[in-house]
Amino acid sequence: MVFFRVLDPGVFTTMQDEGRPGHAHLGVPRSGALDQESYRLANRLVGNRSGATALETTMRGPRLLWDAQQFEDVSEPVWVAVTGAPVPVRINGRPAAFAAAVRLLPGEVLEIGTAVAGLRSYVAVSGGFVNKSPLRSGSTDVLSGLGPPALAVGHELPVGPAAPIPSIEFVVPTGVFHQPVLDLIPGPRADWFTPEALMLLARTAWQVSPTSNRVGLRLEGPALERVRFGELPSEGMMTGSVQVPGNGRPVLFLNDHPVTGGYPVIGVVTRASLDRAAQAAPGTTLRFRLRTALR
Repeated sequence: MVFFRVLDPGVFTTMQDEGRPGHAHLGVPRSGALDQESYRLANRLVGNRSGATALETTMRGPRLLWDAQQFEDVSEPVWVAVTGAPVPVRINGRPAAFAAAVRLLPGEVLEIGTAVAGLRSYVAVSGGFVNKSPLRSGSTDVLSGLGPPALAVGHELPVGPAAPIPSIEFVVPTGVFHQPVLDLIPGPRADWFTPEALMLLARTAWQVSPTSNRVGLRLEGPALERVRFGELPSEGMMTGSVQVPGNGRPVLFLNDHPVTGGYPVIGVVTRASLDRAAQAAPGTTLRFRLRTALR
């Protein structure tokens, strides 16, 4: 089997696919690529099936050697595509296209640079990355520890058999919002807060804390005032829940969130908005827009 060899893992690079839906009752969150639209676009550009494993980079991507020259039966190049947060892409030091399928010959080095906007980029390879798949997913879950570890120097990343590259002349990159606006449905515990707290949530320009990660975005801003102060029994949490701990500052749960929680949830961010939240780097200002139905 042919593979990439990791020369530099980048800041934090993990394997991700569509995740592990349907296992919350076992205490396992969904996980998977945070920016699903960008992840799917990367795979589509290189002809992969839906759900193929790709790399999710954070801030700065890896340097990878296409280590296929040792295999005599490998004569075709591999194709790669990088989407999501815009980054410089280089092959053997030469600039290569972003959001397009580019060819990599045996022995060449793919380098993913530092994001110029947003936070997370996606690297798909024709044939997909092959790894062990607990619960039918190759995703790295930073909270539960399921899936492969983050990339490290010397790791070998096997690649599966490639499908034909589709004839795509041009795609519109998914884009990154400088100050994202996230649609939010109030509840299920909005009644634990004052009416003013919900309005404050929508009026405030929240800043993403440096302590944020794939589990959730910690938001810095004014405290949201509660009207109920008793203990809430732990209940199920869904991706997109905006939970408010004792300090009154909201936390937006992302894909690796715990499946239960005891702090009240003032609202839930829509699925479409979560792709925008995935690209909110520390220091980003974001806002919530109140809606009446999930989209």
